[in-house]
Amino acid sequence: MLLRNLDLDTLRTLVTTHDVGGFAQAADRLGRTASAISLQMKRLQEDLGTPLFRKHGRALKLTEAGQTALGYARRMLALNDDPLQTMQGVTLAGTVRMGAPQDFASVLPDALRQFTALYPRTQIELRIEGNGALIEALDKGQLDLTLTIGFADRKDALLLGELPVLWIASRTFRMQDASLPLAVLGPQCAFRKAAVQQLEATGVPYRIAATSPSLDGLWGALQAGLGITARTAMQLPASLIANKSLHRLPVLSSFPVVLHRGQNVIATPAVDALHSLLGTATQAVLAGLTYPRGSSILRKA
Repeated sequence: MLLRNLDLDTLRTLVTTHDVGGFAQAADRLGRTASAISLQMKRLQEDLGTPLFRKHGRALKLTEAGQTALGYARRMLALNDDPLQTMQGVTLAGTVRMGAPQDFASVLPDALRQFTALYPRTQIELRIEGNGALIEALDKGQLDLTLTIGFADRKDALLLGELPVLWIASRTFRMQDASLPLAVLGPQCAFRKAAVQQLEATGVPYRIAATSPSLDGLWGALQAGLGITARTAMQLPASLIANKSLHRLPVLSSFPVVLHRGQNVIATPAVDALHSLLGTATQAVLAGLTYPRGSSILRKA
């Protein structure tokens, strides 16, 4: 049997026609006439030797064979496009601006290493700040992408998973008086707000014993035994313990982990690639966090 070579441009038209919902819409997207789109699909059906479309009211729908052809078309186009994007990335210059909270600084190296391999001439502007400050920077157009803990209700949010919020203290921490000493970040910290709200709702007396603008400073205050805090156990120092109900405190709710893309950001292969790499790396970290048997301490099993 004599085999023919399928035309990639025709396969791209098939995918576009399906994705946008018809010949006329595909013609607008591809800058062609509807009759030219129809002719391409007719030739593709002849090459494959089977009908790809059927009438469904006034619209055209893919046949079972058409669905099969669509799957092959996507795979063949991916094989065609991937090396082109990679080779173009080698010479593509530009800047991608991204942000992440302090908790997820450990997620970044693998994602950034892979991104730099694809786009070695693209400059990365990296901002590590609190979640609220990152969202503000995104809305002001100062960031293209950002990870956050919280803010899952936004239109630009891609939910990656959830992290439990735990009570964290040193292994030697002991209550010295009736008021719970809290070590916290600034007033805008979502974890601080969640802890205070839960303590007040359950009638647990507390006082702010230590504050810090940075996560390293907070860990230091906890290691010194100055108080207890509420936070995820990402990057938890070995000298600290984390538990859902440490010292019989009320259990706190989980927080969503979210990836955002600025709504006015121009889509480029570099931005798309970093978005994908960040999402994959973050989900891998979340999947690797487990609870040991007989404990609610969030650590690697």
